[in-house]
Amino acid sequence: MKYIGIILLAWLSIQNQAGQDLYACKNVKIDLFSSAPIEDIKASSTSGTSVYNATTGDIAFSVPISSFQFRKSRMQEHFNENYMESDKYPRASFKGKVQEHVDVTKNGTYPVTVTGNLDVHGVTQPRTVHGTLTIANGTISMASEFMVKCVDHKIDIPRLVFRNIAESIKMNVSATYTAASKPNPNNKLP
Repeated sequence: MKYIGIILLAWLSIQNQAGQDLYACKNVKIDLFSSAPIEDIKASSTSGTSVYNATTGDIAFSVPISSFQFRKSRMQEHFNENYMESDKYPRASFKGKVQEHVDVTKNGTYPVTVTGNLDVHGVTQPRTVHGTLTIANGTISMASEFMVKCVDHKIDIPRLVFRNIAESIKMNVSATYTAASKPNPNNKLP
């Protein structure tokens, strides 16, 4: 997992020029919720990583699928083996750009729109996600709530259990960023 954070940081560092502000979060919180007639399904992960370039608006997220924790171990097993196939598709990721330029030196809560590509279950889809970016005394936080349709990412729901799982999953993502060190131009990327 440490390597994914390094890869995300390197991806944005390549685009980083002098004077740009690079921020990282190593514990992105992601909650998923599926409301279905028989039983609601909830899971959480705090194993996501993210990098944000406040100057360019570039942003990237990555989360290991197997890091989602369910209330019931059976749900977790089915989620990883039958639906998400986490052995074959171990990560979900998003790479995009915050459309609004937010001055990270000014406290406040700002609505933002992020456009980019969401890769889940080996299928990449263009997405536009709305959220908030909050600046509080130098701390940057982002939060968003959006829906992901299973069919958009070729996640099959067997007809036998279609009443147990909704066709769309509500995602809540929140990250608190700290300043990342600027890359040293003398260091080469691995």
